[in-house]
Amino acid sequence: MRPDPGIIAKALAAACESLRPGSAADAVGGITPSFVASPSSVAEASAVLRAAAEQGLAVIPRGSGSRLEWGAPASACDLVVDTLGLGQVIEHAVGDLVARVQAGARFGDVASVLARAGQEIALDVPATATIGGIVADALAGPRRLRYGSPRDLLIGMTLVRADGTVAHSGGKVVKNVAGYDLGKLLAGSAGTLGLIVEATFRLHPLPAARAWVTAEFPDAGALARAVAAAANSSLVASAVEVHWAAPAGPASVGVLLEGSADGVAARAGRMAGLLSPGAAAMPDDAATRAAVSPTAPSWWAGVPAPGDGTLLRVTFWVSALERVLGAIDGAARQTGIRPVVHGSAGAGLLYVTVPGPAGPAKVAQLAGIVAGAIPAGRGSVAVVAGQARERRTSEVPGAALMRSVKDRFDPRGRLSPGRTFG
Repeated sequence: MRPDPGIIAKALAAACESLRPGSAADAVGGITPSFVASPSSVAEASAVLRAAAEQGLAVIPRGSGSRLEWGAPASACDLVVDTLGLGQVIEHAVGDLVARVQAGARFGDVASVLARAGQEIALDVPATATIGGIVADALAGPRRLRYGSPRDLLIGMTLVRADGTVAHSGGKVVKNVAGYDLGKLLAGSAGTLGLIVEATFRLHPLPAARAWVTAEFPDAGALARAVAAAANSSLVASAVEVHWAAPAGPASVGVLLEGSADGVAARAGRMAGLLSPGAAAMPDDAATRAAVSPTAPSWWAGVPAPGDGTLLRVTFWVSALERVLGAIDGAARQTGIRPVVHGSAGAGLLYVTVPGPAGPAKVAQLAGIVAGAIPAGRGSVAVVAGQARERRTSEVPGAALMRSVKDRFDPRGRLSPGRTFG
């Protein structure tokens, strides 16, 4: 039998000084939580999760809350644990290129602190995103091609498990490999395995200069060949992005180069030659003349909001890019949908925005066609936002292992119940 709400409130209040009733503004997946707790220390975070476990509460961790509506919706939410009270840069070891940060710190604030020493966490994410949310949702952005995603930059992690136990892994220097690598496990876990309270990142120097090289190509095949040429070039692209406003129409490729001013200028000129008509790598692709700019194109790094439509995330081995783009083109023709395709094609990630009038059945048809173009175990297609966002069109590689991990970390299924990760 569930305890009286008054008893629950008393237990939570004893664990966390900042506790309030939930409101409609705190709703997750349409479910309004009974309580919102805002711990200001690891000890408080541990105490509130321990109290929640004793009371059998379903718990949803929350940072900025911008991605809580992505992925499968939560099936229950009694308590939201807000991490914004954990907002400090605990340590910045400039000489070691390492920073230890609390989970509720905003990325823009952290970036400002690190920039004073000419350093950065090499992720392209919204300034308002929190460190814990970035890790939990595996946010990266275009430069994932060169620097990887959060799991590649994490060297240490502190989390609170569902029962309130505090766990640590890694250390404060890049060569420290003490303990199990929780960072790689927690990256992309969507709050299903534990409450992230601290993360330690390896840093990179801020580049002295950046240049973007862009070109337009007539079809999916030419686009895929351009991406391959840019991503595999010795010119060392930091990012290779695509923007395809409508299948069967022209598509754009954007390449980011970073480094010293002289080096970037020289490499950008060579990249422009590589992507322009007559380049040896793509002699028949008839691209428009590539352009070089010190600023990003207007479409750069923007995942289109689905609005009243649907957002699909497509992951794949890069060798399958031409097949995936061809499938999107073919599916658009079959269904009559005009999706917008955008993303880090050079790193095997695309977002497909389907307009609202298409309807769930057409979305499922398009997603199924695209999923069929990806070899088994080498990628997936998932509805991550908008209509029918609980639908996963293809199984994520290693899904059975992920479910097993979830059972070990949270055997009662109280952390972000119903949500999926990976």
